[in-house]
Amino acid sequence: MKIKLKKQSILTGVAGEYFVAAELSRRGFIASITLRNTRGMDILATNLAGTRSITIQCKTTSKDKNSWILNEKCEDFAPPNHFYIFVTLGNVESRPNFHIVPSRIVATRVKTGHSNWRRRRKRKDGKDAGETAVRQFQDLNNEFLEKWSLLKL
Repeated sequence: MKIKLKKQSILTGVAGEYFVAAELSRRGFIASITLRNTRGMDILATNLAGTRSITIQCKTTSKDKNSWILNEKCEDFAPPNHFYIFVTLGNVESRPNFHIVPSRIVATRVKTGHSNWRRRRKRKDGKDAGETAVRQFQDLNNEFLEKWSLLKL
């Protein structure tokens, strides 16, 4: 059972990367998926003139909600040319939704959100409930839905 869930999670992530690369190509940009062991970036993208390049980290969910799981590294990795594209696959018959967010916004919101979560997670005796590397990014109001212009390619 665990192997099946792990495979499904891997396939969901891979599908998200290919959907993002396809959408970038459809919009007239060059998109190249990186090797699986490339830290912090799944796609390298550039405009046709080669005058602007960016890196992209994809996070994908198959659930129909605007919430994605990250790890603590996202709080400290926010170069100006690095973006997150959060993908919601949804129904297999429909086009995925893409939420395009600059890394500095992800870093700030995730850090603030985690700090607030920790404050609420105090034990009854007032001591800290412990730390976790798990973080969450949400776009509940679709603020970044289809904001491809933020890439400035």
